[in-house]
Amino acid sequence: MRRTLSLLAVLMLAGSAAGGASAPQFGTWGFDVGGMDRAVKPGDDFNEFANGGWIRRAVIPADRSGVGAFEDLRVLSETRLKDIMTGLEARPRDTLSVEERKLVDLYQAFDDTKQIEERGLAPVKQDLALLSGVKTPEDVARAMASHRLGTQSVFGIRIGVDSRNSNAYSVDLTQSGIGMPDRTFYLNTDADAVKTRDAYRKFLTDMMGLAGMDHAAERAAAVFDLETRMARVEWDRADRRDRDKVYNPMTLAELKVFAPGFPWEAFLAEAGIPLKAPYGDRKLIVHEKSAFPALAQIFAQTPIAVWRDYLTVHYLHTYAGELPKKFDDTNFAFYGTVLGGNPEQLDRATRGVRLLDGEIGEALGKIYVAKYFPPQAKAKAEALVRNLLQVYESEIATLSWMSDATKKKALEKIRAFRVEVGYPDHWRDYSAYTVTRDDLVGDVQRGEVFEWNRELKRLDDPVDKTEWYMTPQTVNAYNSPSFVKIVFPAAILQPPFFDPNADDAVNYGGIGAVIGHEISHGFDDQGSKYTAAGNLENWWTPQDREKFNERTTMLVKQYDAFEVLPGLHVIGKNTLGENIADVSGLSVALKAYHLSLGGKPAPVIGSFSGDQRFFLGFAQIWRSKTRESSLRTRTLSNEHTVDAFRAIGATRNTDAWYAAFGVKPGDKYYLPPDQRVRIW
Repeated sequence: MRRTLSLLAVLMLAGSAAGGASAPQFGTWGFDVGGMDRAVKPGDDFNEFANGGWIRRAVIPADRSGVGAFEDLRVLSETRLKDIMTGLEARPRDTLSVEERKLVDLYQAFDDTKQIEERGLAPVKQDLALLSGVKTPEDVARAMASHRLGTQSVFGIRIGVDSRNSNAYSVDLTQSGIGMPDRTFYLNTDADAVKTRDAYRKFLTDMMGLAGMDHAAERAAAVFDLETRMARVEWDRADRRDRDKVYNPMTLAELKVFAPGFPWEAFLAEAGIPLKAPYGDRKLIVHEKSAFPALAQIFAQTPIAVWRDYLTVHYLHTYAGELPKKFDDTNFAFYGTVLGGNPEQLDRATRGVRLLDGEIGEALGKIYVAKYFPPQAKAKAEALVRNLLQVYESEIATLSWMSDATKKKALEKIRAFRVEVGYPDHWRDYSAYTVTRDDLVGDVQRGEVFEWNRELKRLDDPVDKTEWYMTPQTVNAYNSPSFVKIVFPAAILQPPFFDPNADDAVNYGGIGAVIGHEISHGFDDQGSKYTAAGNLENWWTPQDREKFNERTTMLVKQYDAFEVLPGLHVIGKNTLGENIADVSGLSVALKAYHLSLGGKPAPVIGSFSGDQRFFLGFAQIWRSKTRESSLRTRTLSNEHTVDAFRAIGATRNTDAWYAAFGVKPGDKYYLPPDQRVRIW
């Protein structure tokens, strides 16, 4: 208990970890009391109780889908990145490092809209000619596999980590092909889905018309019908989440028999995949197994002329931001306004730093952490994560529903977790990436090819488990099941998630719950299938897995009942992993907070008890106001429950929340004790 208290006390002194804040940004003790709506009973809507006043007053900028804790930090991160770039641009070029010059050149190339307009389609003329000249199925397959072209493909290809051997890389093949976020956008029959489909047809027609393609409406209809056929045979998101179902290794010879009709040799050759591996014929990991034969058949049955149009319109979508304004605006009208609800585009500078983050992000991150995340903050934050891991370990050891045999394996796994905070130990080398100030499209294409070649080159090497999948300036965190590690980029270690000057309870409800969430992903419905070595391998007794599944089934039903918009509900099976992590992470963070008190009673601050402040701190990180179009898109296509129900769903499954706020039967979100889901 003393160690837990001292760890948090040390972190409280690390003001620079939160960007140098001298006082809490949310009230006097870390929570925005003025943002509450005390007229709402906590048990009727805890999100409204904690955040309702703020929600009513919040104004969504015209260029954003929403505002809130996460989005506000993203804006802060983007502002800092723009400041970094302004500083680099102001320096004499000969004082910049090679990486800094690449950042400046790419940033300025993207910002030079005058040059973009003057050049028109000239930068993509050769690519468009190539696509309009495809004549054979092999030509189509090669175009689909080209990372330089970046067009859409029936099948996705990526290099990952072998789920059953975390020390080896794998070549993964997935279903792909559709231009809208999820198959449901093509198949649902409600009025909003129909409206979205009409808008997508218009987008396809308009984009083809801008490119000078005649009979655009007729050709766009053929592309839309093609994508609809693909959507009908694709797997839904719940099945795609199942790690067992999506692990189907095949050699090329086996794949050709299993899914005939697609030119697999041409596809893999264009991607540069060597068909021989050190162990013999290379195994390709097929994900949505039953969809592959049907997609291959659709490919074979579709006229080449339709594939030409399909490739061309998706190519234009990929590079719309690097093309003249009429292409950019047309692209935004659908993807930004129809799907996101945004009336306006982001300013060019913000989009520019987002491009840098995607193409050469760690070079930018290196400067970001030097300025906003000093070295001492990293060790202190790592200590807090280890503290939560210790609490999780003690919780596993005392589980009543799990047998000793399974519990032993679970403890081995929690003890194997690695913690990485702030920034990676090794920065990515961008020396092979060429950036030219006057070749924006080429710069973006070379960036994609650079990244693919970087991964391809090491395909048969030992896995680099120090690699990060997020940049330090990203406001997020993640759990890597194959690496058995949790990663917390520097940009999330700021208010309201963490504030060194805030109340301990609020910090535990904020960053503590986020840490607990990421740990819990190692034990959610899919993460729990991975061993302490990071391999997909069953370590559960059948009886324990059945008990686990009983609990998760209850959670699916709970979240299915949440109504996001009239007639639109959370899809519990799609968001199950995140919901498990929310519920479990909150429970573990609360226990860690109690331990931090060292046996002493929590102080009362602003008339709120320690537990009340903890839960309010948790609700505050989910406060948001989001456009309806974006809520709809997220609900149908994202693995996360929308923010309001993340604040509600986790708290109503935590016994202490009921005691803290006097929630009783009859309150809207009251759950009887036997219906509350307790997993870890």
